[in-house]
Amino acid sequence: MQWQTHTTFNQPTPLHNSNLFLSDRALCEAVAREGAAWDAELLASIGQQLGTAESLELGRLANINPPDLLRYDASGERLDDVRFHPAWHLLMQGLCTNRVHNLAWEEQARRGSFVARAARFVLHAQVESGTLCPITMTFAATPLLLQSLPKAFHSWFKPLLSDRYDPHVAPGGQKRGVLIGMGMTEKQGGSDVLSNTTRAEKSGEFYRLVGHKWFFSVPQSDAHLVLAQAKGGLSCFFVPRFLAEGQRNGVRLERLKDKLGNRSNASCEVEFQDAHGWLLGEEGDGVRQILKMGGLTRFDCALGSHGLMRRAFSVALYHAHQRMVFGKKLIDQPMMREVLSRMALQLEGQTALLFRLARAWDSRSNPQEALWARLFTPVAKFVVCKDATPFVAEAMEVLGGIGYCEDNELPRLYRETPVNSIWEGSGNVMCLDVLRVLGKQPGVMELLAEEFAAVKGQDRHFDLAWRQLQQRLRKFDESQGREITRQLWRLASGAQMLRFASPPVAQAWCRLMLDARGTSALNEQVKNDLLLRATGGAC
Repeated sequence: MQWQTHTTFNQPTPLHNSNLFLSDRALCEAVAREGAAWDAELLASIGQQLGTAESLELGRLANINPPDLLRYDASGERLDDVRFHPAWHLLMQGLCTNRVHNLAWEEQARRGSFVARAARFVLHAQVESGTLCPITMTFAATPLLLQSLPKAFHSWFKPLLSDRYDPHVAPGGQKRGVLIGMGMTEKQGGSDVLSNTTRAEKSGEFYRLVGHKWFFSVPQSDAHLVLAQAKGGLSCFFVPRFLAEGQRNGVRLERLKDKLGNRSNASCEVEFQDAHGWLLGEEGDGVRQILKMGGLTRFDCALGSHGLMRRAFSVALYHAHQRMVFGKKLIDQPMMREVLSRMALQLEGQTALLFRLARAWDSRSNPQEALWARLFTPVAKFVVCKDATPFVAEAMEVLGGIGYCEDNELPRLYRETPVNSIWEGSGNVMCLDVLRVLGKQPGVMELLAEEFAAVKGQDRHFDLAWRQLQQRLRKFDESQGREITRQLWRLASGAQMLRFASPPVAQAWCRLMLDARGTSALNEQVKNDLLLRATGGAC
């Protein structure tokens, strides 16, 4: 007699072969609204390709096969090389082909290119996040290098602006495409880079660097921007992997970091042994040079976290549409419907403000837009990155035990979320930066007043919250930094929702996010609209 003990039923299929762009109505609308409608067709193509089972599998393979450090070859010669799984290289090739590393810096860049590039970044973040680290650092470093790269390295201009990914181990000027990393953090300093001890001594046209970095991001990059103490103070140096004669520079890779997440990406500890570096800008100007790039990398942290949240929500929503519980689908259970609708509403507000911020970056030649980007980049970095971890945990709960197992993609997304909140300045550093802008940048209160005056009178919760923030900003201390930053985010997101969302959805957003009580349930029409939009449908 045969015993059949294993039958499988009521198990939802995984979310494969979806279009990551067209299934996100809020993203489609934000891209068009903020000036990149011209890129919609290509974004739809990218979204279709990234949503395939094959692309998602590349993300999985890159993370279960992390990079290896090869310090020596068989004969004992130093290699200081990092080897990656083929999946990493295929993902990197896709990112470079889609110009996520340089779209906004092309000589003939179109208006809205920053917005289009942000959308491409969000789509790629839903597949694999580790590969975004070299992309965001290259993106942030490129405008500085285009202005300040020493003459000896002008052959790098073409590969910096190419759409090629070239992993060959060779001098950058000989390659079809190059990547740039950064080396800022030392053991004793963390965010306090002024305490760096790495020394740089002038030696003709270059400097000799001696010291260490505790976090040296993407050690396989063709060059790094490194902070070191020169005679005139903390300075920024261009440190290539290879020197002009073809020999390796004096950068010794000591070990790769064993990280909680971001496991596909290599982060390294290094020592500089008379490494050759070329000064960018002036001696003592290092912090200012790095701050030029800091805003760009911080904005990418927010975009990356948003992409992780969107993917986690999509997986949860797809599961809820299939899973039967207590006689009906999970999506039809009242409490689950409320949870998923609130998650969708949170993403709507995020999308609206992040792409408004992308437009500000795109228009930074306008002083008002530049100030908007200066204020809301650390705001977005703090709030979105901080919210990502509990949001993805909520998505895991929708799937229950399956969502907690490594066969599912959600555990990887969950492990990935803390890194964006930590790197490029942790939460308190972001809030201190926000307070610095509020206290020292002329015209910032006028900017906020003008931004929020456009929606005055549309929602009583919004109007009250803005009056309360104005009163608080007249006199505040550092301990209030987190709440002030969050309230700025809520108000700016609320203003976007009141302008562009349907009135019922906008009113629901303001009630839930700006009313301290914020406990009333969403009405069924709002839930229907939000959940339909979350799968690409119209209101």
